[in-house]
Amino acid sequence: MSPHQRRLMPSSLAICCLIPIYNQWISEKPLWIMLLESSPELDRRFLKPNSFRKNAMHNLLLSLTLLLTLTLSGCGYNTLQSTDEQIKAGWSEVLNQYQRRADLVPNLVNVVKGFAAQEKDVLLGVTNARSKVGSIQATPELINNPEAFARFQSAQGELSGALSRLLVVAENYPQLKSDANFRELQAQLEGTENRITVARNRYIKAVQEYNVVVRSFPSNLTAMVFGFQVKPGFTVENEKEISSAPKVDFSTPSPAK
Repeated sequence: MSPHQRRLMPSSLAICCLIPIYNQWISEKPLWIMLLESSPELDRRFLKPNSFRKNAMHNLLLSLTLLLTLTLSGCGYNTLQSTDEQIKAGWSEVLNQYQRRADLVPNLVNVVKGFAAQEKDVLLGVTNARSKVGSIQATPELINNPEAFARFQSAQGELSGALSRLLVVAENYPQLKSDANFRELQAQLEGTENRITVARNRYIKAVQEYNVVVRSFPSNLTAMVFGFQVKPGFTVENEKEISSAPKVDFSTPSPAK
């Protein structure tokens, strides 16, 4: 649902709710109208059906629309809006950090290839995993599509696994580990992995808070009316990976004494 449609929803909902109320109201003549009709000295202009009912309907709609707007916050609308914005901000940061990691992969592969060209399978695995990540269009709307979100998550998991295997191979090449370019990539990759973990944890927390509101009464009714749906989170299978950043350590081991 677009922001423009959401702005129109309170008025539309108010009209839908008020029509049956108004129909019942005009079908039963209130006491004060009976008093007006029994008093000849009162101005009969107010009793003309068209003008009177038109003015009454207008005032009633204004009053109840205002009341409905004020009570929306009590039904969770404001909370839904704020938590939805937190999810969007959190997901945007997750995408940014994943992209930073993907940008490091070509340089990392090239450096490793210069010292360990024979590790073709490992290098090819990293390259293919990065290509798979790049083939998925990572957009803010991804979190609104559980299937696409799962594919994106799976691709990122494959890249994490491929990078881990590459780092294990790097341990077998002392010259590679002591290379200045490789050590610079160490610092960048380690920092990126840490930022990915922080961003994912923030996203998870925002999704949990939002989904609780979407599923709870009476805010679940508000969510249904305004089109707020449950957002996907990271799967249980990756819970351990999400809770802690992958260990990235290219430091040269201390010589044995």
